[in-house]
Amino acid sequence: MKAIGCIIALLLAVGVLGLALMGTYNSLVGLSQAVDAQWAQVENAYQRRTDLIPNLVATVSGSANFEKSTLEAVTQARASVGQVRVNPSDPASMAAFEQAQGGLSSALSRLLVVSEQYPDLKSSANFRDLQVQLEGTENRISVERSRFNEKAQTYNTAILRMPARLFAGFFGMKEKPYFKAVAGSEKPPSVNFDFGAAPTATP
Repeated sequence: MKAIGCIIALLLAVGVLGLALMGTYNSLVGLSQAVDAQWAQVENAYQRRTDLIPNLVATVSGSANFEKSTLEAVTQARASVGQVRVNPSDPASMAAFEQAQGGLSSALSRLLVVSEQYPDLKSSANFRDLQVQLEGTENRISVERSRFNEKAQTYNTAILRMPARLFAGFFGMKEKPYFKAVAGSEKPPSVNFDFGAAPTATP
């Protein structure tokens, strides 16, 4: 009877441990999926900006004698962004992605500042509309990046706490890298609608 009692107690203990392990695993999976879903939102916001660029370039290039090098810089930066394949779980991949996006932000900033020197663009409703859309998209990018970092922090905290920390490595769950912007790229390109004033420099 004692042996049977020990076996039952052991089975109960294993059952409780199994349920706890299952609960921990399911919780971590849910948090990991939340990080991935938020990263998709970050990519969507960046894609929106990328999709606006061809129309912006086409509108600006219609101005006589517009600096060809400025347009080429934007076009090349956009192409570079398209070549980056990012894995939000890989710090090196995230760094390469942000470097490419930072280059595009810089090129767009230059284009918008130079554009202010062309009076014919002032009367272009299409150009002004694209500026508004671009500014809104840059703000959305900033919001989605912040939300991604919040989701990553929640997940990282969970896998570092006990008892999850004992199982996370076994399940192959590692910390998610935070979104770290290249210096200066955390601020959106300057969008100045006062064409009569001096261009606003991006800090």
